[in-house]
Order: sequence, then C-alpha cells, then structure tokens
Amino acid sequence: MRKINHILTLFITLSIVAGCGDKETSVDDILAEGNMETIRAKKGELVEQYKSLEKDIAQLDKAIAVNTENSNLPLVTVFQAKMEEFNHYVELQGDVTTKQNVLVYPEVAGTLVNVHVNEGNRVKKGQLLGTIDNGGMGSQLIQMKTQLTLAKTTFERQERLWNQKIGSEIQYLQSKANYEAQKSAVDQMESQLDKFKIRAPFNGIVDDIIKDQGTVVSPGPGSEIFRIVNLSNMYIEVLVPEAYIASIVPGKEAKVFFPILNTTVSSKVKETGNYINPNNRSFSVKVPVSNRDGSIKPNLTAKVKINDYYQENAILIPQSVVSENAEGEQYAYVVLDIKGDKTAVAKRKIIKTGQTQDGLVEVLDGISNGENIILEGARSVKDGQDVKILKK
Repeated sequence: MRKINHILTLFITLSIVAGCGDKETSVDDILAEGNMETIRAKKGELVEQYKSLEKDIAQLDKAIAVNTENSNLPLVTVFQAKMEEFNHYVELQGDVTTKQNVLVYPEVAGTLVNVHVNEGNRVKKGQLLGTIDNGGMGSQLIQMKTQLTLAKTTFERQERLWNQKIGSEIQYLQSKANYEAQKSAVDQMESQLDKFKIRAPFNGIVDDIIKDQGTVVSPGPGSEIFRIVNLSNMYIEVLVPEAYIASIVPGKEAKVFFPILNTTVSSKVKETGNYINPNNRSFSVKVPVSNRDGSIKPNLTAKVKINDYYQENAILIPQSVVSENAEGEQYAYVVLDIKGDKTAVAKRKIIKTGQTQDGLVEVLDGISNGENIILEGARSVKDGQDVKILKK
C-alpha cells in the first residue's frame, strides 16, 4: 500500500512540475495575450490532460482498495494432506521380572561346612554351591561300596559256575539277589548323600549368599542359603485393559523404555494371558528384553509401548486443527480457489477421525489426499471466508 501511495504522489508531483516548468504555454501568459483561439486550444489541451489524470487516478484508487481489502483478510498457513504410514501404540507401565530368580534351600539339616562360590559368580546348572556335613554317611558309603564289590565278585563267580552247570541254582540266585540288593543300597546312599550337596538349579549369577559357612541349616522357610538369578531371560510383565484383547497378540511390536537407564529396547509380545482379572478388567502380557550387558535388573520399572494398530496409507493431521461443533461433529478447514496473490476461500469440512498418536490424529473420512488444510489461523476463520495464505 505504501508503494502505491508513493507512485501516486510521484505522478502528481511530476505533473505539477511539468506544468509549472512550461513558461511559454502557461495559462497566465495565454490570458494576458487575449487570443481566443489560443485560449480555446489551451483549454482543450488541459481537458485532455484532466481526463487522462482522472483515468490514472481511478486505476490507482482501485489498486489501493484491493490492497486494503487483502490486508484485512485473516492470515493463515496451510499444509498438504498426504498418505503416510501410521503406527499406533498403547502406552503401559510394567516391571522387569524373570522366571529364573529363586532362593536355594537345603534338602537336609546339618552344618554348612563349605561355600564354594562368591556373590556375583556366574554358575552353570548343577554346579556345586555349598556342602552340608553328612554326619559320617560318607564313610558308610565307602564300606557299602566295598561290600558291593565283594557281592559283585561272588555273583560273577556263581554265574560262571552256573553257566558251566556247576553248583546249585539256589546259590546262583542268592548271590544275584545279594549283589542287586547291595547295588540298590549303594545307589540309595549316594542319592541320600547328594542331598548334602547344594547345586545350582540353572545357569545364572549368585546374587546373594544368605547363610555363612558354619551355620546350622535345615529345610523349610527361613533357611534359604543362596539366591540365584538368571539375567539372560528377562521380560516385562504389563497389565493391558481388556479393550485391547483382540489387537494385542503375540508377535506385536513393542518398545521398552527404562527411565533410570535412559535406554530403549525393541522387542515383540511373546505371551498374552488367557484370564481377565475381574478386579481391574485387564490381562497380562509378557515382553522379553535382551540383557547382554546385565544392566537390566529384576523389578526395574519400564514404560512399554505396544503396537495395537497399523495403517499403511493414512492421512494424519495435527489435533490442534480439529474443532467440534454443537452437534458433536468434528471438522477442519481447507482452502479452495487459491489465486496468484495467495488469497483463497476457507471451507469447513466435517471429518471422521480414528486413532491419535504424538499430537496427530488419523482422518478416516472427510479429507482427501492432496487437499490444502489450514494449520495456523484455523481457529480464527469462518466457513466461506476469504483468507490470505502465508508461506509455510
């Protein structure tokens, strides 16, 4: 507008200067001469100049009016709707747990005479952790094995004789029964003695040694000796509302974030519960997590995002541009008839929305791919109103 006013002022000024600078044809000079023919000629010339100026002024007024009208239009920015991939996630909270986190109890009573591991040691399944005094049963086993050797030798001798048809059948059968009974007794004693040896139930880490060497221990609660933890098979257990029972199934993508560690781990749902808890109307979901460096500990809090919805071609718009009318219908504004001077018409469109994620909402109906949607200024326009589009 300032530019147009400047042009108008300059044009009028130049016309005045041109008129003033023409000394030979000035009105005063012509009137002083009194020549009517010259006076009429001068009048005709001035009339033509007046008509030309009047036409130019009208054009300038029109330009000023248009510019003033556009300057009062609502200013908006727009973005173009386009198809894109959309993943929706349910955000839940859970705790880290492991099925292999157990307390190891003694099977028999006695004095803990040896502890063979230290806290933090990695152990393998079956590895000896501690030994309980067997009260001399080891010596008994040695004697029983000696008797077993004699019984075996006697049986083998009687067997050879029997095969050669020498000796009686009763002698052969008695030696055989004696050998088998002695062997069974040794096996039973070895099994009994093995209970005095405390072994690792699985591969893991000795997390805690609860009883000191020399302590008298016995089976039952309160007599735990070791805590063994397997940090390799960790998983997150979360409770999911029953509304998602059809959309959250084994194999669904999951993202696990540990706030304390500031670490995110990608995984998939491994197992879903088959029982709805009537108290909170939820079912359990287990998401395994990799723990190669051992930084993830049991009972650590985690935030879990599980993918429950996917759309390959979805139109997404910011939630901030969506409004709702008195009838409860949702709508957004698009621009139509975009002109070269970036003016357009705002058009309200009733839309149907779907899932929301990270400030974006999926438009299921009402907006087509490629339409220009008003972003900034959407709250200040009306249906059918002219608007001025700013650069994005």
